[in-house]
Amino acid sequence: MTEFHIAGSAGVFDHTVDVLVVGSGGGGMTAALTADASGLDTLVVEKSAHFGGSTALSGGGIWVPGAPSQRKAGYVPDPDEVFAYLRQITDGLVSDERLRKYVDAAPEMMEFLENLSPWFEFVWKPGYADYYPELPGGSELGSTINVPAIDLRELGDEEQDLLQPLALAPKGIWFAPKDLRLFYQVRQNWRGKAVLVKLIWRMFRARVFGDRMAAIGQSLAARMRLALKQRDVPLWLNAPMTELLTDVDGAVIGAVVERDGRPLRIAARRGVILAAGGFDHDMAWRKEHLPELSRVRDISGDGKDWSFGNPAAVGDGIRAGEKVGGATDLLDEAWWFPAICWPDGRLQFMLNERMMPAQFVVNGQGRRFINEAAPYMDFAHAMIDGERSGVTHIPCWLVTDIRSFHRYVVGGHLPIPKVPFAPVPTGRKVPKAWLDSGVVVEGNSFEELAEKMGVPPAQLRQTADRFNELARSGHDDDFNRGDSAYDNYYGDPTLPNPNLHPLGKPPYYAFQIILGDLGTSGGLRTDEHARVLDGDDRVVKGLYAVGNNSAAVMGRSYAGAGATIGPAMTFGYVAAKHIANDSPGDGTLTDSTESHRKVPK
Repeated sequence: MTEFHIAGSAGVFDHTVDVLVVGSGGGGMTAALTADASGLDTLVVEKSAHFGGSTALSGGGIWVPGAPSQRKAGYVPDPDEVFAYLRQITDGLVSDERLRKYVDAAPEMMEFLENLSPWFEFVWKPGYADYYPELPGGSELGSTINVPAIDLRELGDEEQDLLQPLALAPKGIWFAPKDLRLFYQVRQNWRGKAVLVKLIWRMFRARVFGDRMAAIGQSLAARMRLALKQRDVPLWLNAPMTELLTDVDGAVIGAVVERDGRPLRIAARRGVILAAGGFDHDMAWRKEHLPELSRVRDISGDGKDWSFGNPAAVGDGIRAGEKVGGATDLLDEAWWFPAICWPDGRLQFMLNERMMPAQFVVNGQGRRFINEAAPYMDFAHAMIDGERSGVTHIPCWLVTDIRSFHRYVVGGHLPIPKVPFAPVPTGRKVPKAWLDSGVVVEGNSFEELAEKMGVPPAQLRQTADRFNELARSGHDDDFNRGDSAYDNYYGDPTLPNPNLHPLGKPPYYAFQIILGDLGTSGGLRTDEHARVLDGDDRVVKGLYAVGNNSAAVMGRSYAGAGATIGPAMTFGYVAAKHIANDSPGDGTLTDSTESHRKVPK
């Protein structure tokens, strides 16, 4: 066994590899594939019983301007313009070096994966705009890259090991990225109805032929795992990393990993890459950095939390990095998402509802406070800032009318005639359970609705009258809703302004909105090579952090759909390439270390 020293104490390693990757999400698996392809003996360890991490729970989009699939379609974003776009939206919080590295390395990463394994097939379907397409360098065509659906039977026995979404869809129900947009238009055009027919056909196929198709994040995580298997890269499940190991100079040289009930000391001769996610579900830690979240806790109920993030993400990797000298940043931030919290604690995204025309959102004073269709990070920041002002914004309320309920998908309700045993609510009536819960309230006037919402009746009436006046004019002079191509994406394409229409006759409805998130976005500070930095901007040798383990390269913003997974995968690639190109003895185990051997599967 290999001898090592920690703070002057002799010890031995149980296994030796070149690169130890902690975490099996998009960032971790990309790092492992890159390290392996560079000729480095690589091991991936995952604390939970399932692989895929936050990537498996996500929409599966990967924000990569200049991706090969874009170039094949004849669209080549200017890297300098993309850099300028990121520089503007991050507002000085992220170094130019990190931003430039992302812009340059993201297309390289995607091309590398495409060439590495036939399991990787990336597609670009233009039209889902960047979140700030009007800014210089932003794009109305968008740079969100996806993977096709996959039959999970390809995973064989490991299908059961893929992390499943918190709310499973009925068998056969899966959406490709463009399907969802069209599905929301089920009452507006024939294409929306065609998607509904397609879903029914998929359910039929699943029951008759046993299809187990999966799309978006499930497909991306499955394809990564299949590529790891193809290249014989070991992945240990149920193997939490409990401690990073350092030498007498403070360089990280491995980690302690629990497996089969006993701690194993794993030597990492070239480096450790932390890709273990954020601290989504450590609510005490989160409220320490953002006290306003206590308000969400009160609403979501005792014992429940508000995050859609990976249930295993409680900050292990970040804490381990701090213990060896790593500094942190943006710990008060998350990938925020307005949500509905039903009485049973189930959270539901509020996405298309904020873009549909005949609605507006008000705070505790009954006033609008933002362009309702704004990117979800901006919407959530407005809720947080408003709460800090002393006016209730957590929760806020989305106000709409019965016509909209009959015309648009609202709260997961499908606006078609009542279908017995349908997997989602249908019919012309607002479900009684919604109203009984208090999460949705009903009124035959705005004043009656306001009383049930707990906001000033006269102010809600004034807000409604003002909104209807603006909607009839076709332009939102107060908040410019509908001016951006992003706003329009889930709007009503049959209207002159897809995001504006007056509210009509009662009854009126208000949906309570809380502050949800897709996971935290603060973590260990890193440089452009994904190396962890200490409080004096010095490199913690041998240690890298990617994905939600690191402070986001997006700062407090969000460039476009896939701006979480894109950076995670890109900096996983960057970290592994840096390790491969770095000299073996730079801050890691020296060449006198025992020759590495393949670790057991």
